[in-house]
Amino acid sequence: MSEPAPVLALVEVSKAFGAVRALTGVSLELRAGEVHALAGENGAGKSTLVKTFAGVHRPDSGRILLDGEPVVFHGPADAQHAGIAVIYQEPTLFPDLSVAENIFMGRQPRAALGRIDRRTMHARAAELFARLGVTLDPRRPARGLSIADQQVVEIAKAISRDAKVQIMDEPTAALTAQETARLFTVVRALREHGCALLFISHRLEEIFELCQRVTTLRDGRLVASEPVAGLTADDLVNRMVGRELDLYPKQDVAPGEVVLRVSRLTREGAFADVSFEVRRGEIVALAGLVGAGRTEVARAVFGIDRPDAGEVVVDGRRLRPASPIAAMAAGLALVPEDRRQQGLIMEMSIERNLGLTRLRALRRGPFISRALERAHARDWAVRFQLKYGRTDDAAGVLSGGNQQKLVLAKWLSTEPAVLIVDEPTRGIDVGTKAEVHRLLSELAAQGLAVLMISSDLPEVLAMADRILVMHEGRLTAELPGGEATEESVMTAATGRRGKDAA
Repeated sequence: MSEPAPVLALVEVSKAFGAVRALTGVSLELRAGEVHALAGENGAGKSTLVKTFAGVHRPDSGRILLDGEPVVFHGPADAQHAGIAVIYQEPTLFPDLSVAENIFMGRQPRAALGRIDRRTMHARAAELFARLGVTLDPRRPARGLSIADQQVVEIAKAISRDAKVQIMDEPTAALTAQETARLFTVVRALREHGCALLFISHRLEEIFELCQRVTTLRDGRLVASEPVAGLTADDLVNRMVGRELDLYPKQDVAPGEVVLRVSRLTREGAFADVSFEVRRGEIVALAGLVGAGRTEVARAVFGIDRPDAGEVVVDGRRLRPASPIAAMAAGLALVPEDRRQQGLIMEMSIERNLGLTRLRALRRGPFISRALERAHARDWAVRFQLKYGRTDDAAGVLSGGNQQKLVLAKWLSTEPAVLIVDEPTRGIDVGTKAEVHRLLSELAAQGLAVLMISSDLPEVLAMADRILVMHEGRLTAELPGGEATEESVMTAATGRRGKDAA
């Protein structure tokens, strides 16, 4: 039996931005009833391909075919009217509008006299969340939502369009295993209804679980387009990076003395009675489901939020509450979960972002020395193997993986005693993920104490010396890294008691 004709296709498409060739002669076909994976490292051209399908970019050469006929999208509205819905890697919600308003922006149901029918809009949003198995209030403002909840809203927005083509760019990057499983149920239902889906993920296990076909890009060029059946994870990694890769290069290190001691830390409504220690040379993972309070604990430890009780001690020195300046002076560094909103100033240059944590050292008299700032940036860019054009380019032009390395470099340049890193590999490719893991392992071997918050269970199990598990704002287990299993971590994360739970 011959394959059905593609619903949407690129044919020999090329796209350049100045001297940078993002795509070179790339072809890809999306068929009804098929989940097609797009794989490749950050900077391979995946985002440019997605934005070409979405009408954001027009190809320099080549064609877009819709139901076999050439089509030109003059903007995103044209692509949406053609039945193409896109979930982007970074959520782009209107913060002051409600969740429901964000989902139905420009498509609000109408009542008499053309007024927005808010009751119907809220009911439809609630139905979408029920399909996804999440509980979100459609009336609440988008401002303040976690990255995971923002991504859920973006997914609901895309599904609400009943599009014949769904493009999902890293939709699970901030979701827990349970939320991901629910999303996969929705994706399979869409496939059964004849939708064509393009699925982009750096989690290889998701590609093998969900997708029937995979196209791999490297440096803007097509490497392969093939059935997933018969491929191995090693095959796919080799196509993506062109080399052998050790994803979890963890070094065994004997931990030293306690550097960070958190005692009975409490913030009402977020977490309660949290106590733990982190030693020199140790990577301690803080695991749990989204909403368990992990990020809130990190913010309180670093002084962003004021705790209601408890204390934080670094190298024997009790920190003043709610003072990030005091935390930095004591040797704490925090790499936040949301690199775009909290980790970087996207419009600011690479060199200025890198220098923000070192302003005093970069001064000459009352002013910042541009020469020192540029030298500082180039030094750390080389250390972290950043891929960039010029150090005075805006941070926003970097790929997601290079933005993450930029945030890490910014904080590690302070030479901290304790590094708190929240979702260190969210939304970055397998090659960059291996680099980040290698860096964290090397830093721990040099005596840095690392507190790592991660929703990626394989990452937690492979990289952590100890695993602290949270459920509904409380620590429910402390597990040795070498003995923990996915089952024992999830047992503690869901509040159940297991034989390994403390």
